[in-house]
Amino acid sequence: MSFSINGTTGITFNDSTNMATAASLGPRNRIINGNMLIDQRNSGASVTASTTGATTYTIDRWSYYTTQASKFTIQQNAGSVTPPSGFNKYLGFTSSSSYTVTSTDLITTLQWIEGYNVADLNFGTANAKTITLSFWAYSSLTGTFAGSVIGTNGSTFRSYVFTFSIASANTWTYITVTIPGDTTTFSYNTTNGQGLALCFNLGCGSNYQTTAGSWTSSNYYSTSGAQNIVSTNGATFYITGVQLEVGSVATPYQFNTYSDQLEQCQRYFYLINGTFLATGAWSSSTACFYSGQFPITMRTTPTLALSAAASSYSTYLVGPATYLSLTGLSLNGVTGTEWWLLAASFASGGQGQGQTTYLNSNGNNLQFSAEL
Repeated sequence: MSFSINGTTGITFNDSTNMATAASLGPRNRIINGNMLIDQRNSGASVTASTTGATTYTIDRWSYYTTQASKFTIQQNAGSVTPPSGFNKYLGFTSSSSYTVTSTDLITTLQWIEGYNVADLNFGTANAKTITLSFWAYSSLTGTFAGSVIGTNGSTFRSYVFTFSIASANTWTYITVTIPGDTTTFSYNTTNGQGLALCFNLGCGSNYQTTAGSWTSSNYYSTSGAQNIVSTNGATFYITGVQLEVGSVATPYQFNTYSDQLEQCQRYFYLINGTFLATGAWSSSTACFYSGQFPITMRTTPTLALSAAASSYSTYLVGPATYLSLTGLSLNGVTGTEWWLLAASFASGGQGQGQTTYLNSNGNNLQFSAEL
């Protein structure tokens, strides 16, 4: 019996029987939340891109960078159109004005991939592997659109700009792009820092444009003549089913269970919501410690953000069954998946050392971020 082996489709025997290989059965997609299902921060609400000059996260693992404030909004299932078959969520961008992009403008959406998750690509060596990007796109505009794959070693960049076409407005279009591995000697990050970024252009000026189709020694995001979404008032651009995988052939989107996908996202961002956020004990009459568990070890020691001022939270005094507002609430330590918070109360009146206490949210939440 004769057979052929393909790393993507598996083993094919001469009678056309196909047997999957480990490569075809194992994890393929280097993008997390490519079907836009998880949105811990906003729960589907629209967000205005108001933060400039910094990578700002929206739905899980996806962020934007803009040099101009309030030129577009971002929302899970923006516009409430029907997603492609097999999907029920997408990420949508809507232009808020008719903005003329200047040479120094950079407006993009992107996902940074952790170095550990792309180390096997061997980028920056003679053994660099070819990768293929696939996704569904929908826009009120037609013509040529652009994006890029960007790598970094922490101080310098490499980038590969690609283009794709949408021929019919307001119609989901399946896009595939094959990208050769970068064989130019370069020390790509292969640990827990920024490895590769997948970017989609929303409005880039000439300083960030180059010819598509080759690796370059800079951070480029688009080409001259590609559509800039922010240049047309009310223009829309939606994406879902984003997959980046090894090989020159796009395979069907790799769906994970909801719980697995949520846990993947929680390595980078973890939100705790509810009435009582944590249990702890008083360390003195004016301070107490709370502790809890992350569902997964986070990428690095996270930062803690509160959705309201510390005074909006309170600690529960078990003995008298009363609440005491806080003057401070901070992350005190992290070991593996365990975390501790230090809370300070407004005044004396807390319980004795070692007494149990609960952190009451008063409708607020805790946000732990270890984003790239």
